[in-house]
Amino acid sequence: MKKLKIYIPGVRFPSISLTGSYCFLNCAHCGRHYLEGMLKVTRSSLLEKCKEMEKKGYTGCLLSGGMDSRLKVPLDKFADEIKAIKRETNLKLNAHVGFIDESDLEWVKYVDVVSLDFVGDDGVIRRVYKIDRKVEDYLRILDILTKAGVRVAPHITIGLDFGKIWWEYRAIDLLLQYPIDVLVLDVLIPTKGTEMEEIEAPGVEESLKVVRYARGKFDGELSVGCMRPRGRWRLEFDRGAILSGIDRLTNPPRKIIEWAKTVRDVEILYECCVM
Repeated sequence: MKKLKIYIPGVRFPSISLTGSYCFLNCAHCGRHYLEGMLKVTRSSLLEKCKEMEKKGYTGCLLSGGMDSRLKVPLDKFADEIKAIKRETNLKLNAHVGFIDESDLEWVKYVDVVSLDFVGDDGVIRRVYKIDRKVEDYLRILDILTKAGVRVAPHITIGLDFGKIWWEYRAIDLLLQYPIDVLVLDVLIPTKGTEMEEIEAPGVEESLKVVRYARGKFDGELSVGCMRPRGRWRLEFDRGAILSGIDRLTNPPRKIIEWAKTVRDVEILYECCVM
């Protein structure tokens, strides 16, 4: 197998929320919970924060946040700041976007990669995100970005449909038609304070079946992202994913890193797994 790249972004590649703790949505799996752990900035402080991070040895950051009423993470309102970051620092930028359109190409070309949550079923979009959007809307975003030469890293969350696994296979098939070089697989975490708090986490073996399917279909680099259950679940899943031939793995337990070195050539990087 090829070299396994292990990513530990928290050390030098923080996540930044451009909307504080605000999100127009209240998704069943998130409930705004994941915004709480991000750094908070304003338009006036973003550039200086990035300059400060570079001085401290950081290599980049994820620009993220909640969606606004347009169903966009409002990165377009930070366009001047994003351009200035790329002009005045050497930081790499990963942008987590919502339903962007052609008007966003003016700023999005300045980021290094776009992370796009991808859902492959209209019903799952309605049940989880509670918005009037369809799979074709996600595909349109991919069309816009890839035709403009923007590097896109789609993210599929295994078990997003309240723990049930089924639509993920179609999502993988849909993505095969696009020029993407990294596909990220996350796994649902039943999170306290959300509608999914009481559901069971997707099974390890059932989740690994999706990983193996993606590995068999996708020619680019296959990554396991930072969102997946912890504890014994993560130990078993990470081991199986490594043996299944994934190329990238985010935040594995230390014992998994040591074990991986016995079965694969390992490189450790301190940035987002899509970089």
